[in-house]
Amino acid sequence: MNKHPSVEVEERYGARNYAPLPVTLVRAQGVYVWDDQGKRYIDMMSAYSAVSHGHCHPKIVQALIAQSQLLNIVSRAFYTDKLGPFLERVCTLTGFDKALPMNTGVEALETALKAARKWAYTVKGVDADLSEIIACEGNFHGRTTTVVGLSTEPQYRKGFGPFSPGFKTIPFGDAASLEAAITPHTAAFLVEPIQGEGGINVPPVGYLKACELICKKHNVLMICDEIQTGLGRTGKLLASEHENVHPDAVVLGKALGGGILPVSLFLARKEVMDVFTPGDHGSTFGGNPLASAVAHAAVDVLIEENLIERAASMGEYLQQALKNIQSPVIKEVRGKGLLIGVEINPPYAAREICLKLLERGVLTKETHHTVIRFAPPLIITKEQIDEVVAVLREIIADIPKNPQYR
Repeated sequence: MNKHPSVEVEERYGARNYAPLPVTLVRAQGVYVWDDQGKRYIDMMSAYSAVSHGHCHPKIVQALIAQSQLLNIVSRAFYTDKLGPFLERVCTLTGFDKALPMNTGVEALETALKAARKWAYTVKGVDADLSEIIACEGNFHGRTTTVVGLSTEPQYRKGFGPFSPGFKTIPFGDAASLEAAITPHTAAFLVEPIQGEGGINVPPVGYLKACELICKKHNVLMICDEIQTGLGRTGKLLASEHENVHPDAVVLGKALGGGILPVSLFLARKEVMDVFTPGDHGSTFGGNPLASAVAHAAVDVLIEENLIERAASMGEYLQQALKNIQSPVIKEVRGKGLLIGVEINPPYAAREICLKLLERGVLTKETHHTVIRFAPPLIITKEQIDEVVAVLREIIADIPKNPQYR
């Protein structure tokens, strides 16, 4: 591929903390994106689920334009007319009492950790500076130094210590391990209903419900990280709803910004959120009127256009179509809604398959080196799914006789 001039500039002046696929994207609409050569691709990744509504959704773009001409950033030092209605909309929809707005998902996650610790000291009665938070092996909760400290992925940790104390990890999908790990100092259990970056790992049926009951029994907060799984991605508003679980708190991000702006929320019941007092926590940009208007529009579109129901039906259709590809190359197809992973058997390399998909007009990325992610915008149609699956089927059929994929 001939490099676009901007790529050479990026590689010269930018940090090398990503390894992008060799394509330069210049515009997008709906489920499609176009590169600098005019080639069209179907987006099967939707920016790690941040573009659930499709690229450049007209209603969300219009909300951005309208608000940008009125008021954008004034900080939380003042009230605005957009934040309150946005928070009310999301709290009413999700059933939580209160919400605290931030920008990126990991910022909201850090907010949840701070709330859990202060709740442990001021409400539960844990001795000062002894609170513990339990997370799961294989988790991905973000990239800050605190959060990578509870990761079990060696690369995420190597070279970035020392890490904050007060965290422990247990096997994902094993409720008995959670109960065994709880002590009088345990403040919270932090869990992804489905591990996204960890490889689209779906826990056993009943796992989340069992964890909820264990947390209630031991007076431990259950915090669901739904940054990637929330807002319709798995065919429910929240992935925790698949088991009728209502945690003490939820973290939302990615799709909340409508594919346009970074917007995140920490939502919790009143007892948890009320541990914060003025000066305890904040963000210059968190809850700004531009972000509030865009996110409010994104939530409205999600409901008004039945995107949650579409994720359920199209997800079932896509997953079955992928399972119908019979090949020794594919180890497993798993997921919920439109969050699906195709695990590739070694010695075949998932990245090489993603590169071949790129050549054929399908954009996605591998995770954990062995899993191809299929998480398109929720507006995708059966015809577009058929096109993607047909391309993948042809590529997979060619793999056993072609050593380049190893």
